[in-house]
Amino acid sequence: MQPLEGTTVLAIEQAVAVPYATRLLADLGARVIKIERPGTGDFARGYDTACGPVSSYFAWVNLGKESLTLDLKHPDGRAVLDRLLDRVDVVLCNLAPAAARRLDLDADSLRAHRPGLIAGELSGYGEEGPYATRKAYDALIQSEAGLIELTGEGEITGRAGISVADIAAGVQLHAAVLAALLRQARTGEGATLRLTLLEALAEWMHQPMLYATGTGVVPPRTGAHHASIAPYGPFRCGDGDSVHLAVQNEGQWRRLCAVTGQPGLAEDPRFGTVADRVARRAELHAELQPAFDRTTAAELLAALDAADVPAARTRTVLDLAGHPQLAVRDRWAQVPVPGGATVRMLRPPVDDSGSTWAPAPVPDLGQHNHLVLDWLGYHPEEINNLRRNAVI
Repeated sequence: MQPLEGTTVLAIEQAVAVPYATRLLADLGARVIKIERPGTGDFARGYDTACGPVSSYFAWVNLGKESLTLDLKHPDGRAVLDRLLDRVDVVLCNLAPAAARRLDLDADSLRAHRPGLIAGELSGYGEEGPYATRKAYDALIQSEAGLIELTGEGEITGRAGISVADIAAGVQLHAAVLAALLRQARTGEGATLRLTLLEALAEWMHQPMLYATGTGVVPPRTGAHHASIAPYGPFRCGDGDSVHLAVQNEGQWRRLCAVTGQPGLAEDPRFGTVADRVARRAELHAELQPAFDRTTAAELLAALDAADVPAARTRTVLDLAGHPQLAVRDRWAQVPVPGGATVRMLRPPVDDSGSTWAPAPVPDLGQHNHLVLDWLGYHPEEINNLRRNAVI
C-alpha cells in the first residue's frame, strides 16, 4: 500500500509549481484530480512538443493524475466542483488570488464550507503589498530574489537553467501537505496552507543573503566555479572533455597536486590556504591547466578517484539520459503519454521499502471526465448533457 493511498487531492492548477507538488503527492499514491479548461486545458500542455502531443514540462509534472475538464464559471460546472469539494481531502490552487476569491476557491472560503479540509494556495507575491498584482513567472522571481545576480560569469548574468522558483515552491507545498495530513490524522483538524513563489525561493537564497549581509560583499559571479572555494569548478582536458573539481580542504589540495605531478605547488605560499587560492584564482588555474592538457578526462578522473580527490565528469543534458549510474540503479521507466506512445522518465528518487511505485500515464485532456463524474454520482445522460453544453 502506498503512503497516500485513499487520499484524494483536487488540483486547480496550471504551469509548474502546484502541478509539481501534486505530482509528488501522486507519486506517493494520492488520487489527484486535475481541473483543466475545456478545449484547451492547462496551457503548459503546449509549451513544446517534446513528448508527443504534450510538452516536456507537462509530462514531467502531471503523470499519474486524472484530467477533468470543467468550466468553473458555468453553473453546472460549479455544481460538479461543489460535489468534488465535498468529497476530496486536499485542495491545492494556484489561480491568481483575485480570481480564486471570485470563484470562492480561496482557502478561507473553502474551509468556511468544510473546516476539516486541507486547502493550499500558491501566489506569486501574496495578497498584500506593492507586488500583490504583479505577474510572477519563474525567471521574474529569480530576478526579484537575487538569484540571477549570483548566476553567470563576470559581467554576464543568467537565469538558472531549470524552473528553480517553481520547483522550490512545489517541494515546500508538497511537504506542507504531508505535515497537514499527519496533523489531521492526530487531531482531525484541517489546515490553510499559503505560500508565495518569492518566499519559496528566498528560503533557498538564505546562505548567500546571510553572507552578503554579514560581510557587506555579494559573492561574485564565477560561472561554474565556486565563489569562495578553489580549485572548485570545471577544467578542460586534452581530449576536449571537462572534469569538475571540488577541492575543499588542504588534504584534498595536496593530493590534487600529487595527481598533477606538481607536489611543490602544495607548498607554494601563493596558494597556502583556500582564501589564498580564491584570491589568486587566475594564477592557480594557469598553474594547473598544463597538467590537464596532457591527459584525457577519463584518465584524470581515474587518477583523482584513486587519490580520493572529489571530482565529476562535466556532462551534457543528453549525457544525463545515458548516465551509467542511473542505468545500473534501474532508475528509468517507460511512462505512457497521450497519443499511445511512451516516454522514458526517471522514477521518483526516494525508494520506499514499504511501497512500490509504478509508472502511471500522463493524462490526455479530459481523459477522466466520465470516470470522475461517475464517481460523483452523475448518470450517463447527465454526463452527456454536460458534454453537449460544453461544461466539460
